[in-house]
Amino acid sequence: MKIKEYPQVTAFDDGDFLLKDGTNGTKIIKASDAAKGFLDSLIDPIAHASIYRGKSLGTSFTTAQKAAIADGSFKDLFVGDYWTDGSRKYRIADMDYFYNVGDTAFTKHHLVVVPDKNLYSGMMKSDGTTTGGYVNSDMRLTGLANAKTTISAFFGDGLLTHRDYLVNAVSSGRPSGRSWVDSQVEIMNEIMVYGCHIFSPANDGSNIPNNYTTAKKQLALFRLNPQMVNTREYYWLRDVVSSYYFAYVNNDGYANYYFADYTYGVRPYFCIG
Repeated sequence: MKIKEYPQVTAFDDGDFLLKDGTNGTKIIKASDAAKGFLDSLIDPIAHASIYRGKSLGTSFTTAQKAAIADGSFKDLFVGDYWTDGSRKYRIADMDYFYNVGDTAFTKHHLVVVPDKNLYSGMMKSDGTTTGGYVNSDMRLTGLANAKTTISAFFGDGLLTHRDYLVNAVSSGRPSGRSWVDSQVEIMNEIMVYGCHIFSPANDGSNIPNNYTTAKKQLALFRLNPQMVNTREYYWLRDVVSSYYFAYVNNDGYANYYFADYTYGVRPYFCIG
């Protein structure tokens, strides 16, 4: 039969195969694997950060996955892909987001990962103020310890440390100082989630808040699939809003802020590679 004499279809079905012919002979390849192979061979690796796939990556962080990050190919890794750890899902949120950033340049290829849901709940600061900023908050000093333990247990030495510039002082309810710190597991800021400041104090022409930040663009996960912002849970963001308020995402899906000693969810991000 001639090719044009075969029955015609308009879509691939699960289990469909294609013929592949080349230097290694004639073989068959699953249609889904062919599509993945075309993407890996035809687009720049960092373009994987512009494609939302949402595929399960299994129940462990494998040697092959770690190698695909380390060499910068990001082979078979796309935004929205996720690992499952019991009831938790850890989802790829961006790629090389912090590359070449820091007072010491972060030159390891990496994925930024965010859990689908809160890991647990906690306060930002037990005294109900934002004094000392995020760096000196109870959340960062002790409240993320359980998150680090849980994440380290799953990703092992794949959990990376980089340098970040975070608020360490507040004056008149505005960020007034920052410092370079070692960063592993952190709370997101408004820009990472929404793509812009909402409640974080802005420059009014006379009082310029210390809004210097390395986290200066929206995570690809939330840009490509905004539904991932709205988890029907409350979760803290690290932005100082006033002398008493930090920002958070409301369970109804809108941006909000509240007293630092209130208990909301902990939905952190971290880098692996």
